[in-house]
Amino acid sequence: MTDDESKKEYSAASIKIMEGLTAVRKRPSMYVGDTSIRGLHHLVYEAVDNAIDEALAGFCSMISVVIGDDGFITISDNGRGIPVDIHPKLNIPAIEVVMTKLHAGGKFDKKAYKVSGGLHGVGISVTNALSKKLFVEVKRNGKQYQQTYERGKPVSQLIILGNVDPKDTGTKIKFIPDDEIFSTTEFKFEVLSSRLRELAFLNKGIKITVEDKNANKKNEFEYDGGIISFVEYLNKNKNPLHKTIYFSKEKNGVQCEYAMQYNDSYQDSIFTFANNINTHEGGTHLVGFKTALTRVMNNYVDRNNMKGLKLTSDDVREGLTAVISVKIPEPQFEGQTKTKLGNSEIKGLVDSIVNDSLSSYLEENPKIAKSVVFKCINAAQARAAAQKARELTRRKGALNHGSLPGKLADCSERDPAKCELFLVEGDSAGGSAKQGRNRNFQAVLPLRGKILNVEKARLNKVFENTEITTMITAVGTNVGEEFDIKKARYHKIVIMTDADVDGSHIRTLLLTFLYRHLAQLIEAGYIYIAQPPLYKVTKGKIMKYIYNESDLGKFLEVFGKDGVAIQRYKGLGEMNPQQLWETTMDPDTRTILQVTVDDAVEADKMFTLLMGDQVQPRRKFIEMHAKEVVNLDV
Repeated sequence: MTDDESKKEYSAASIKIMEGLTAVRKRPSMYVGDTSIRGLHHLVYEAVDNAIDEALAGFCSMISVVIGDDGFITISDNGRGIPVDIHPKLNIPAIEVVMTKLHAGGKFDKKAYKVSGGLHGVGISVTNALSKKLFVEVKRNGKQYQQTYERGKPVSQLIILGNVDPKDTGTKIKFIPDDEIFSTTEFKFEVLSSRLRELAFLNKGIKITVEDKNANKKNEFEYDGGIISFVEYLNKNKNPLHKTIYFSKEKNGVQCEYAMQYNDSYQDSIFTFANNINTHEGGTHLVGFKTALTRVMNNYVDRNNMKGLKLTSDDVREGLTAVISVKIPEPQFEGQTKTKLGNSEIKGLVDSIVNDSLSSYLEENPKIAKSVVFKCINAAQARAAAQKARELTRRKGALNHGSLPGKLADCSERDPAKCELFLVEGDSAGGSAKQGRNRNFQAVLPLRGKILNVEKARLNKVFENTEITTMITAVGTNVGEEFDIKKARYHKIVIMTDADVDGSHIRTLLLTFLYRHLAQLIEAGYIYIAQPPLYKVTKGKIMKYIYNESDLGKFLEVFGKDGVAIQRYKGLGEMNPQQLWETTMDPDTRTILQVTVDDAVEADKMFTLLMGDQVQPRRKFIEMHAKEVVNLDV
């Protein structure tokens, strides 16, 4: 083809117009974030958000989500029901417009919905586009309507199933996700429960149920206390310093509410929401809250001549549990998946509301004010001590990136994406791992004994712990304000501990440290848990490594018990380097579990329960789950 011909090729005929929902199927990640587990659940949230919008408008009090045993998932509500009358311009039922047209909905003119989470108008149509099959049922005007779709296209007319009580209204969406689009089509009960629990807290009085027919699980959420109940739920099993502080105010058409309570721990848990959407990455409402909080505490210290360092944002957030929720007529989210709020005016507005209300509250409640401010001052003093400890550790070389810890057997590969670091319990197993590994891309760091329980320690104590500073140095990211994920030296960090009680405890201590101080590594998918075999089974010439009790039972069923030698591995040190490589380290044959946080609220609660200083809740948890223990070393 000549240059002139190639130029002619780019004409009006080259411009492809993707009709209807074709664009969504062509580029699904633009609309739901990705085509893995996150995007899959986003399909449900789009349907649930519509029901919540009905609730915000005052027409819905019950929402139900059911994971069926047939691959379908059903979302029902008792709102007004999607309109079914004929659309004046398109001459098709309004419900079909909503289900098949992008940027079509009742949320643009501010008459049907004053505040909404689904302002892009692409919500339920995207769910429809990415479903293999979808049924929509509407109860409205005393009738029950139904329409069926396949991959976004209607395959039936809107039909009337029958008559219902005129007061019986609502919408039911039942769909099965398209396995041509998604890498997994299996919905996770825990992931859905996390989101639906948040929605119940944020919209007090709404009853939300989620059920998994496959696993026979069901949760029911209804909280009359709203975000006050949310904070109390987050602080369960912690030791609060005062009753929950709560304020709600509307300003310039924006509704802002926040609830906060300090406890005696050293971690903060702050959750932010905009129009019920969990803004995981924060945004302008979080910046406004943090700015006001720091100013209010410093002003209180100055006014009351309390001795202390200048408080930083980190100091005033130590031990703080808070929920900030804003409802905005015109929210600007970064991306359709809405993880960060971008409205610039919200920063000043939230700052102003928190500054005025919290300042007044502290003045009116001097006892609470003093206990909170002393907590902040202690945090500031600990920060100064941590800075000294950090500098001292650096001088010794432990946090100097130029000098890696002597115990670390590093790999020769320099591309972090190809590198693996094994955190190994004990010098004996560490020796085997060093000999058995692939030196090109696998590094080994042996850890001696049990590391510090960071759930009960401030950062200055963390820096005094040799094993922890060695880990921080090896990983390369630093911690706290100096954390930088781009400096991570390995994109796979594998915790490798013995399959006994001590090994489990060490693994839990390591996970606690990673979750509380290096959580971004977990979010990035860098943390893994090795799965060493529990047994080596031999019968004649047959030899097999077995990783769990269930597989052992299957082996004995097939080969019988006679003449079978079963060796139970209690420790990694019992395996020679070759065995450790074959079973636990070789990428071609090993099994490793990636650590993810599906439910941040439950994760926070569980670390507090297992690693915090309240004994009674932990004892109760152990008693409840004792029967589930398979191997117990006594």
